[in-house]
Amino acid sequence: MILPDTIQQAVDTLVSDPVAQDVVRQSANADASSNTGLIIAFIGLLIFAAHLFTEIFSRKRIPDVLLLMIIGLILGPVFHLVKPEDLGPVASVFTTITLVIILFQSGTELNFNTLLNSIRGTVRLTLINFFITTIVVALMGLIVKVDFLTSLMLGAILGGTSSAVVIPMVSQLKISEKGGTILILESAFSDVLCIVFAWAFMQAILSGAMNVGRVIGEILSSFILATVIGVIAAILWSYVLDRVRHVKNSILTTPAFVFIVYGFNEWLGFSGAIAALAFGIGMANIDSMYQSGIIIKKMFKDKPAKLNDTEKQLFSEVVFLLKTFFFVYIGVSIKLDQILPILIGLGIAVVLFALRIPIVMLSVHSKKVDIPIEDKMFMSGIVPKGLAAAVLATVPVQKGIAGGETIQNVVFAVILFSIIFTSILVPILENNNAFSRMYRRCFSPKKDPSITEILDQE
Repeated sequence: MILPDTIQQAVDTLVSDPVAQDVVRQSANADASSNTGLIIAFIGLLIFAAHLFTEIFSRKRIPDVLLLMIIGLILGPVFHLVKPEDLGPVASVFTTITLVIILFQSGTELNFNTLLNSIRGTVRLTLINFFITTIVVALMGLIVKVDFLTSLMLGAILGGTSSAVVIPMVSQLKISEKGGTILILESAFSDVLCIVFAWAFMQAILSGAMNVGRVIGEILSSFILATVIGVIAAILWSYVLDRVRHVKNSILTTPAFVFIVYGFNEWLGFSGAIAALAFGIGMANIDSMYQSGIIIKKMFKDKPAKLNDTEKQLFSEVVFLLKTFFFVYIGVSIKLDQILPILIGLGIAVVLFALRIPIVMLSVHSKKVDIPIEDKMFMSGIVPKGLAAAVLATVPVQKGIAGGETIQNVVFAVILFSIIFTSILVPILENNNAFSRMYRRCFSPKKDPSITEILDQE
């Protein structure tokens, strides 16, 4: 028993000796300072790398989001240097802020004419994609012996596309304004459908019953009322903006107001994401609303202010930074330690990408929807899952739903593979090769205009 007694004496001496305590504290502080320095240096390197990845995407068509996710995978599930649990509640706040700012910034680049021309294709694509995805995934769940309601919940979680992936990618592609707008709006609208239906199926699983009328009412209120509140907020803010600009260091007050609009809608039970998008669209089209709106002219004598180029550039830079850290976080959050959920996620991702071709054909393959072939090809290849799916996937575990952890792992795997497939498909579809020609033949090139013809007409 000599060794244990010796160890105990050393511990007692260390605890009671003030000098030893000071040495321990100094050593701990030095280690913490060194770690903090490394973290800050890594953040700087990551931002530089993100700029480099963007340049690589513009030249080599290797998507920057995939490279950022690979960094996250290396940091997280591969070498276990960072764990999602280490970020705690900050992670959910960060992902929500990323979604809100990206939706707002994308809304500031949409005009009413483009929206009106795109809304028909957007609604059809969003609804057809969501319901077909939900049903097919539910049927696949039955094959692996998952109960029907849980399978429907999984399908609803995966029924949309990721705004955080779609919006940056659309901005870097040679796609028409109308086609890009459809993809952006689909990513925003589908988030609402995913949230409402996934929650409805979760409640049905917990209670054993489902209220269809309540689900429909929640969807309508989420879309319509959130849009109205977002547009009204944009009108009000446009008349406050000029006065706010006279306040020192006030350039970030507009994003701050977007957060207020988002939080207010979520508190009321509406879609904060749709409200943020509507707020951005309202700010982008405030001049048009003022010229055509008799009520606005009666309420306000002065002409409303719109966002200037400096503010738009700042918002674009903020989106770039948030996007960088968001995709690294997604990579960190993916779990690679269980093979079966990864294989199921891979299978689901393959099926969803195969289904996307007939879905796009049903949705926008029409003479009434004047979209070039190249746009339809991109729509068929851009099916990434992201923030909404990742957040919803964690809820079944929190609520104690049977198989919740498996569902979470499957969804994370689908997110990974869907972004990988999107990253691979987009550059392939841009080039004239056998694979892209196969996609082109799916959309009857003899009947549809090319993107060059559309741009010439515009």
